[in-house]
Amino acid sequence: MPNILEVQNLSLSYYSPQGETKALENISFSVKKGEFLSIVGPSGSGKSTLLSVLAGILTPTEGCVAVAEGAKTGYMLQKDHLFEWRTIEKNILLGLELTGNLTAGTREYALNLMGQYGLSGFRNRYPSQLSGGMRQRAALIRTLALRPEILLLDEPFSALDYQTRLHVSDDIVSIIKSQRKTAILVTHDISEAVALSHRVIVLSKRPARIKAQFGIQFSLPPNNSIEAREAPEFKDYFNKIWKELDF
Repeated sequence: MPNILEVQNLSLSYYSPQGETKALENISFSVKKGEFLSIVGPSGSGKSTLLSVLAGILTPTEGCVAVAEGAKTGYMLQKDHLFEWRTIEKNILLGLELTGNLTAGTREYALNLMGQYGLSGFRNRYPSQLSGGMRQRAALIRTLALRPEILLLDEPFSALDYQTRLHVSDDIVSIIKSQRKTAILVTHDISEAVALSHRVIVLSKRPARIKAQFGIQFSLPPNNSIEAREAPEFKDYFNKIWKELDF
């Protein structure tokens, strides 16, 4: 499959009166179309900084990020950032409004996504009336309404309790895969990375470098991420990634 994104010799430094602080150093990797990639690393290693560079929010000091022609990116943050005074429908349409792309056709597409993923009955509700999992689903549909080819996910399940997190992460990833999107997930949860991904990249302590990469493949393909955690290979992948992490 062709690469939809390529990162080449990427470095980023912050400058202050106290001097230079290196955040990322000589990072190179590629992502295939339809791939689900997870990035793990110690706290403060620069995982979210790397995602911000991929999104074009930060400009690298050296190197470059190349995205396939015409491929748009969508960014899903740790918090859902739904506006409490807007209905779920209006929250989902917000991105289209802000980008000047709200038309009869794009609105219909967004409403179809709501129906497809179980939110039609809540279109006139407000965020405070939804569970944490449903709020995250609404946030994802808001992002999908913009029709991005690449989804950047910055620990989108971290605010949820463990049991909800398991079900919501499986739900969200199922939607992403059914929509045939490419996804890059930043997470501190090794189990989550192994259960959800085709491949896991391990970053070192700051300045972040790529320490290791692991292709994730189970002998019996699981039907969902919860089944993946029960696969015989799961523990082996977990232990290998754990050993690569610097704390």
